[in-house]
Amino acid sequence: MRRVFLFLLLALSFLGAAHAEDRIKVVYHMADGIDQASRGLASIRNHLRAAPESKIVVVALGEGIRFLLQGATDREGRPFEPAVRALAAEGVEFRVCNNTLQAHGVPRSDLLPQTTLVPAGVAELARLQAREGYVYIRP
Repeated sequence: MRRVFLFLLLALSFLGAAHAEDRIKVVYHMADGIDQASRGLASIRNHLRAAPESKIVVVALGEGIRFLLQGATDREGRPFEPAVRALAAEGVEFRVCNNTLQAHGVPRSDLLPQTTLVPAGVAELARLQAREGYVYIRP
């Protein structure tokens, strides 16, 4: 009886680990500014509604960092921060290119607290795709 229980426990833990590995990982590339960010955040919300188990990372560089700055708003004047905060609470990660911050003279303190700094956005995109199996989307 004890062996059967241990076998079942091991089998269930293996199935759980296999299921976690089956999770689709997606990187959203934001590089074109406010309009792209608006489309991208809407796509991410739709993505999570359809596939809530997805692992989503947003990599922002160039003009794509603008929506992740304190006080940033869309064309309608709505702030981006509540949407970013809500998506981060669902597990979406927001990574910002440090090269872009330096090139544009943007201090780290201007970024929303939900962001993580990476040395180079393009290198992060390549790493996620080549080494971690992320699917690439550019909204």
